[in-house]
Amino acid sequence: MSGVVSSEEGPLAGAVVKEKGTSKATATDIDGHYAMSVHDDAILVVSYVGYETREIAVNGKSTVDIELTENANMLDEVVAIGYGVQQKKLVTGATVQVKGDVLAQQNTVSPLSGLQGFTPGVSIVKNNGKPGEGYNVLIRGAGTMHDAEPLYIIDGQPGDLNALNPSDIETIDILKDAASAAIYGARAANGVILVTTKQAQKGKVSITYDGFVGIQNFRNNVKTTGARDYLMLLQEAGLITEADLTTDRIPMLDKINSGEWDGTNWLDEMTQKNAPIHNHAVNINKGTDSSAFTLGFSYTSQKPTVAVPDDEVGSGFDRYTVRLNSDHTLIRVKDLDVLKVGETLTMVFSDKRGLDQATGQTTWNDFRNAFKASPLFPAYDEEGNFGEPVKINKDEFNPVAKMYYNSAMKQSRNYSVNGNFYLLFEPIKNLKWRNNFGIRYSSWSYRGYVPAYDLNGSTEVKYRNTVTQQGGMGLGWQFESVLSYDFAVGEGHSFSALLGTTIDKSGMGENFSGSNEDAEFDDFFHAYLGNVKTIEKGRTTLSGSAWGISTLASFFGRVNYNYQNRYMATAILRADGSSNFARGHRWGYFPSISAGWNVTEEAFMEDAKSVLNYLKIRASWGENGNNKLDPFRYLGTMTLANSQNAAYYYFGDKSGTPYIGSFIEYNSNKELSWETSRQTDIGFDMMLAGNRLGVNFDWYHKKTVDWLVQTNSLGIWGTTSGPWVNGGDIVNKGVELQVSWNDRVGDFSYGISANMGYNRNEVVRIANEDQYIDGAENILGSGTGSFYRAEVGMPLGYFYGYRHDGIFQNQEEIDNYISPVTGQPIMPDAKPGDVRFKDLDNDGSITTEDREMIGDPNPDFNFGVNLNLSYKALDFSVSGYGVAGNQIIKSYRVNSVLNTSNYTEDMLGRWHGEGTSNWLPSLNGTATNWQYVSDLYVENGDYFRITNIALGFDFKKVFRHIPLQKLRVYVSGQNLFTFTKYTGLDPEVSAYTGAESWARGIDLGNYPTGYSFMFGVNIHY
Repeated sequence: MSGVVSSEEGPLAGAVVKEKGTSKATATDIDGHYAMSVHDDAILVVSYVGYETREIAVNGKSTVDIELTENANMLDEVVAIGYGVQQKKLVTGATVQVKGDVLAQQNTVSPLSGLQGFTPGVSIVKNNGKPGEGYNVLIRGAGTMHDAEPLYIIDGQPGDLNALNPSDIETIDILKDAASAAIYGARAANGVILVTTKQAQKGKVSITYDGFVGIQNFRNNVKTTGARDYLMLLQEAGLITEADLTTDRIPMLDKINSGEWDGTNWLDEMTQKNAPIHNHAVNINKGTDSSAFTLGFSYTSQKPTVAVPDDEVGSGFDRYTVRLNSDHTLIRVKDLDVLKVGETLTMVFSDKRGLDQATGQTTWNDFRNAFKASPLFPAYDEEGNFGEPVKINKDEFNPVAKMYYNSAMKQSRNYSVNGNFYLLFEPIKNLKWRNNFGIRYSSWSYRGYVPAYDLNGSTEVKYRNTVTQQGGMGLGWQFESVLSYDFAVGEGHSFSALLGTTIDKSGMGENFSGSNEDAEFDDFFHAYLGNVKTIEKGRTTLSGSAWGISTLASFFGRVNYNYQNRYMATAILRADGSSNFARGHRWGYFPSISAGWNVTEEAFMEDAKSVLNYLKIRASWGENGNNKLDPFRYLGTMTLANSQNAAYYYFGDKSGTPYIGSFIEYNSNKELSWETSRQTDIGFDMMLAGNRLGVNFDWYHKKTVDWLVQTNSLGIWGTTSGPWVNGGDIVNKGVELQVSWNDRVGDFSYGISANMGYNRNEVVRIANEDQYIDGAENILGSGTGSFYRAEVGMPLGYFYGYRHDGIFQNQEEIDNYISPVTGQPIMPDAKPGDVRFKDLDNDGSITTEDREMIGDPNPDFNFGVNLNLSYKALDFSVSGYGVAGNQIIKSYRVNSVLNTSNYTEDMLGRWHGEGTSNWLPSLNGTATNWQYVSDLYVENGDYFRITNIALGFDFKKVFRHIPLQKLRVYVSGQNLFTFTKYTGLDPEVSAYTGAESWARGIDLGNYPTGYSFMFGVNIHY
């Protein structure tokens, strides 16, 4: 008899077909075909790694085609563990794997977006909602004040996961504990994410197309006051009088008074309805016994939901990727591939056009401008030109016009090539010597244009047809040589040993930047420095610099032990030498050890196997390092001054021209060394009820010591920046739980999973006398000072400020707010309607010593829920993600109550007379009401978001004659519902920018995640 063994993805090569009760067995060929002689009443047992084993009765038939479905428990599947793979049931560390088909079901243009809600203990937050933006990822909490991003390894090389199309990915494995990540030593302190792109498979030609088209929209959750309320508030604040309410001053006044028009909602004017998005990916695979390749092409296009209509640059994001992976056997002896070569090669080009402003990461940005702009004039006049502001305030302007002129005409292009070429020599079975050479090339260019414009009569000379061009290129390479041997000793003792070395060199590149004014042309497409003829001091800037070369040399080894799949252990040691540190401090040593016990393999568990199918208890300990630091920070580097204001000296008479000199930029610290993370993990993996119920649990304790932090610069040093030091320790501890249920009833199959991660962090050491480090000042506006801090005994980046104790309703309350120590009024200069701040230190006055913790931006919990249903050809899925236990600083509750800026509708709840409010102060109160950062700025940051809902239909399962493996169409919606008490634009608030990346939960006008509807198709031939 004969037949074909397949899955919904196509034929399965290497599937085992066995006649039950006999020794007869065969394996399918590269096209999934099998042929064998069996009895007429035989039962075939068909198995394939990662799929459910099926038993099929022959019943005298000569042809039997068999379709296998994926195994729900997946214990026999292999997962990536760094420089190799291992069966999931033998893994002793804390890892989680997400398959590429799960990412594809999320219908996103970013792999990290597709991971949200599937990975307990991993926080994934989008930087902002602009097309092409990246994500901020934390594994088991923030362990550093510097760069807390994990290490991304793509097909064996460091890379950028944001550059990949989700359709390119086979699997993503996340190494969360130190024992799993220790094989990457110096770069693994923040965890490791291993990405495997789609690999070449043996078999006949297969072609797949996966694509979708859709529309996106912006959800405006922040309402500003309309024209009538705005005028009322201005009068109440004493900023205008009845004499100002004329059509000469406010041309739209009659329409406002009649209710015909209630002003301009500027954020709505910045919003584009039904912005298109589409993604297309084609993959081709072909393989023989000696060679196999896969070739992939993808294209992504996404228009922004916030842009000026019909802008010159065609705002949006486009990404093109080409991927080639192949494997070739050069020498084969019997069934052993003695010598193999191959490569993984990925090329990416991306083009981002439009807004380049860091919306949500600067104090004043386009959203903040929209919130504070007067609603008393339209965005456009009757002729389609930008509307002119009314003349109530000389600083008023049209925020749509400002966004167009100042932010919109920008273009960034990025090119990258990542290649990894290998040679694998296997002289005897299971003894492998693999050599990899990887190369990373990237280049980028940026061009911006700001025309001469005048928004309100006071900025006419601020910009003069300014042209900016920037660019750069960089190169890195990596060589690895790894020797591994799998062998058995005695009865049931299996070992897998590995030794390797790596040399990685990066930062071989340079940047340049130039800007000038008075361009000869007044449009973006001619905005090049070559079209600017004037070179004038103060208006022309030029700069260029090298990237800074960094080299890492490494030696590593690993031993895995397995006794009859019952007892498992792994030991790892890695030594890394980094050029980022001074001699004597360059080498770090990172050990780990882990063990597992498969309890269900014990004889005493035999009777329990009918219920408890699998139970593995595991524990691990290890150390990882962090050397994320610009090169030569241990030295006192010199910088040439670029102006006479920075560093100069007069030779002779000071009436002449001074000579520009140089100065020390950084103080040296030759004791600077590794940041080290030490982590203990205890957990278990369990399967019950016929492998339908899965439970995974982990408890961890992670301590990061000697974190890398830059100190403040003292003026007497004569430098602009303080030295880098190993300045503190932090502890993250928590638990992770994942529960899943998968089952099939006839043609109906379903699966549901839920996961939760709980994490608490605490700073336990800071190497200064004060035992704290303050964040940047005046982020919320002039005079607001610093309000987030790293302090011993507290969470990293917690908010600190004053406590609001209601509003003074009258003078009597002010007079009665008396210190029990001095007997004098605590706030004698307050007025009715001002905030009453708590005197926490009881010294009789409100001072900086009255500040305390008012919020924590670090979520206590992150969680996800995922549901999958299928019935015959129909499938349905829902995914959700959320966080709880964190707070957000909402900066734009007030923009400035002391001028004619607009207000959010929050201010309708202000105090405007005795008994009217005990929450928000009056409009004409003292400046300290808002300059004193208090809990008035703080809101609950909990949210749960339905990230994806999809409904699909596979026509192949109904119309079997279709010459395709799959023909599925689907509709889906992304981010359709968000459940939260937060009143800002979006509760998904990322970290602040630059050196302040440890500052989280600060909403400065965060570009929110939009919602979308999509139609897609999956065609597999």
